[in-house]
Amino acid sequence: MSGRGADADPSVAPALRHPVALRDRVRRCGGSPAAVGGDGQYVGVPLPLTPPVQPMLATSVDAIPLDDPGLVFEPKWDGFRCLVFRDGDEVVLQSRSGKPLNRYFPEVVQAVLRQLPERVVLDGELVVARDDRLDFDALAERIHPAASRVALLSAQSPAAFVAFDVLALGDRVLLGEPATARREVLTGLIEPGGTVHLTPATTDPAVAAEWFQLFEGAGLDGVIGKPAAEPYEPGKRTMIKVKHARTADCVVAGLRWHKDTEPGTAVGSLLLGLHDEAGVLHHVGVVGSFPAAERRALAAELAGLITDGEHPWIGEHAEDGRRLPGAINRWRGKHAEWVPLRPERVVEIRYTQTEGAQPARLRHNGQFARWRPDREPRSCGYDQLDQPARYDVESVLRGEVRPAR
Repeated sequence: MSGRGADADPSVAPALRHPVALRDRVRRCGGSPAAVGGDGQYVGVPLPLTPPVQPMLATSVDAIPLDDPGLVFEPKWDGFRCLVFRDGDEVVLQSRSGKPLNRYFPEVVQAVLRQLPERVVLDGELVVARDDRLDFDALAERIHPAASRVALLSAQSPAAFVAFDVLALGDRVLLGEPATARREVLTGLIEPGGTVHLTPATTDPAVAAEWFQLFEGAGLDGVIGKPAAEPYEPGKRTMIKVKHARTADCVVAGLRWHKDTEPGTAVGSLLLGLHDEAGVLHHVGVVGSFPAAERRALAAELAGLITDGEHPWIGEHAEDGRRLPGAINRWRGKHAEWVPLRPERVVEIRYTQTEGAQPARLRHNGQFARWRPDREPRSCGYDQLDQPARYDVESVLRGEVRPAR
């Protein structure tokens, strides 16, 4: 299940928007599921379920419940949540928020036509694997408005679909069936190999705990637990998820003011840095989500650190390849504004995982834990970040347990 922030979804891309009246339009098609028309909207396809269908969700818990025999555990994949609808030659790839994804993943559409039954609805995850592990950045790059770019990336970084639930097969709706029964049906639908994969599953909490440790090295995000005897409930948080939680001490080297407030009155986020082995300070992420009163207090507390003087992220010396805040990327066509602070304060944050080539950055926004007045900023380096042992993601897709060589 998904990746960036709170369950990352590519629906933020403007090209994925479609009319609010879509649901009514689908109903006028006789309650049919939908293929994607040339205008990016759904058109009628005769299946027993109607897209958009909300996926079943999960609530975070601190640890795998080792004494609960009533759960089916699965790896938590770090990709885009996706529901697949197939009726004959018509296929719909639906995002978590109900938007069509077909145009961005043509190779997955073809794989669905090759590998899945004629009439089926599955829940799963779109992922991209590189160098023995999942690569969320490569997956995010697939959401691109240019058809030529989509075609190029589908060849250079092809996506796969990992199925972890079945909602309908033929005329049979399986939403009311228990998770164990749905798993039995799903297992019979997917043959090993190809681009459509079956996620591993176990009812043994000890095995799930082993997966939690091992599979992180393949870029997976944790473990999911489904109530074994319960139905599939769209839009409800009936599952549990366990994600990796860590702490790090980071340098506070900048801030952004909170949107819709007068600059200088409320902090939106703190910009974090870590030193590499050469002592270069790299931007690694942000920490935010402060209560309103704390935003105002931070603005007053940090005002004395605002500087227009020498700074590790500003000037010619900062053009040496170090990670910088506010840089132009494919989602942002201009530099994002930020306010430099003298890098004199240290904050302890909680984080789940890192991503990207060295020097790495935080996979999700950090969470504020506490200030660390006892730490020297120069002592805050990358060496404190946990680096899980590498693990072969292809073996996970095959349901094997085999470390990468």
